[in-house]
Amino acid sequence: MSLMPGSLLTRGADVVLPAAPITADTHTMGAESLLRYLEIKVHHLIQERSWKNIHLIGSYDRQAVVSLHEKTGKLFNWERPTAEVHGRELVVKAFPGIDYVHHYALIIATYLAMTGRSSETVTYQLPDPALRRAAVDRLHLALEGDLVIVGWALEHLAPDSGVWRRRAGYAWQRATMHGRRVVYLGFQHSIWGDVAGQVVARLAELGARDVVYVGKVGALVPEVEPNTLLATGNESLVDSSLIKWDDFFGDFAAAQPGVRTGVHVTSPSILLENREWLAKHAEHAFVDPEIGCMGAAAHRAGIGFGYLHVISNNLARRYPADLSNERHHEVVRRRAILVGRIRDIIASRLADLNSHGERQS
Repeated sequence: MSLMPGSLLTRGADVVLPAAPITADTHTMGAESLLRYLEIKVHHLIQERSWKNIHLIGSYDRQAVVSLHEKTGKLFNWERPTAEVHGRELVVKAFPGIDYVHHYALIIATYLAMTGRSSETVTYQLPDPALRRAAVDRLHLALEGDLVIVGWALEHLAPDSGVWRRRAGYAWQRATMHGRRVVYLGFQHSIWGDVAGQVVARLAELGARDVVYVGKVGALVPEVEPNTLLATGNESLVDSSLIKWDDFFGDFAAAQPGVRTGVHVTSPSILLENREWLAKHAEHAFVDPEIGCMGAAAHRAGIGFGYLHVISNNLARRYPADLSNERHHEVVRRRAILVGRIRDIIASRLADLNSHGERQS
């Protein structure tokens, strides 16, 4: 599933599309925070030099020039799009997902516009279905009804005594918890938007019975302070359709202290979340790019899915913590506490299921 506008999806992968910058002044982050966010994401070759043309494609190529802004101190989700120099032209290579390629094109175009440079140099091509499928099919795991926990902060969720086994682009660790086989699966690259849905579909093909996604969401209601609460639920608004799935957590996670629940909204790019977008979705609870894609894929495959996320930012009210300062000491400290809560809730849910003889592999 992709959340791109239908007009884009009907075009072939050989079509070159212009990347138009967003209007920074109307974005929910505010112009100052938005620019800091973009500076973290944009490849250093774009920040340091001017280019006649910048063209973005879907390609997982770690042999190209790696961005100096990659967060190399992390085990997972630290790789960023790479770049290839062709004279005065730059080809930027992002992991091949429709949403991710478009999202990163918006990042580049908006960064250039906000720094007084022309964004008309930026174009992109959406990856074709075969390329997208091949990129995810590189994932090979022997699963026999396992619970797969995928996403963020896995190094703090998996047992300290465990061993991470690595292949190109991902790593996993196995454990048994309350009688259930559990696999912790992390990716070095981003599994943004529709890619995350393809990952769930692939895990179902490989034999997973349930997938739990741990990550971060933005709050859409003003009273939620970032990095103080967790989010969960079993439905997401994808375009104009409400998607539901068989929730691994049932009512268990939502009943825990410090956990909020509600209808999630799946948005293909943070950059599209301006004040008009927020007004349209003000009655909903959370937003991120992946949850609806993953829930829909799980529903189609007939497996369970659940998410338990840190509420990392708030689109409806300005707080000191947002997506532009995630490495601040206090943000890291608060999130570490919440990750501990996620670990405990997952363990308690497995103990609860074990006591009732449910969902055992």
